[in-house]
This record gives sequence, structure tokens and C-alpha cells, in this order.
Amino acid sequence: MKTGIHPKFYEDAKVSCVCGNAFTTGSTMPEIHVEVCSKCHPFFTGEMKYVDTLGRVEKFQKKQEKAKVIKETQIRKKLEGRARPERPDSLRDLFALAKKQASS
Repeated sequence: MKTGIHPKFYEDAKVSCVCGNAFTTGSTMPEIHVEVCSKCHPFFTGEMKYVDTLGRVEKFQKKQEKAKVIKETQIRKKLEGRARPERPDSLRDLFALAKKQASS
């Protein structure tokens, strides 16, 4: 084993949870802060609890609202585009249409 390349190991690293639970373990960091531990995790407690740590639900809802607005504008643009007159199928039809518009 090489000397001087390994991180310092703390035998009694303190782990503290948001729920208030604290315990010690071995780690390369002296203090560890966690959001869910075995005392408050739904798997171990049997309780259904939703944990949204970074506001992911609100972020997802904002994305959905933004997508809805974009879709509505695309539909509106498509409907406005249909209101335009039909394009002529051939060059002959184009000249006939231009002649008709010039005479009126």
C-alpha cells in the first residue's frame, strides 16, 4: 500500500439525519448529513411518506405548464396558417390567378 495517497479515515464519523436521528460509523468525512435514514425511511417504518428534497415535483409541474402553453401556440399558429388561400398547383394556375387579380 502506498503511503500518502489515501484519505484520512474517521472511525467515529457522526451521521445526522433530518428527522433528528444520529449515529456513528466509519467514513472518510468527519460529519455526514443525510435526508433519509433507516429510522425515517418508508421501507423500514412501513409508513407512506413522500420526500421531495429538491423541489422536483414543482419543477416537473412547471415543465408541464410550459409544454401546454407551447402546444396551444403551435395549434393556434397551425389554424391561422390554414386560413391563408390555397397555393396554385401549377405554374399555369399561378399565371391565371395573377391575371385574375390584375384585372380586378
